[in-house]
Amino acid sequence: MADTPNEISVRELRLALAGTLNSVTVRGRIIYVTNHGRRIAAIVPVPVAEQIEQARG
Repeated sequence: MADTPNEISVRELRLALAGTLNSVTVRGRIIYVTNHGRRIAAIVPVPVAEQIEQARG
């Protein structure tokens, strides 16, 4: 997925899950998942998620 935008709709994500996960894993990108144009979730690299979990205590 060249030049993947930082947002992807749920519908697009269903079709491009492998490429989206690769973009997050290899490039360290954060991808926001949208539903009807509204951000509903984020796919983040594991180190980012672990940092958030550690900060929460």
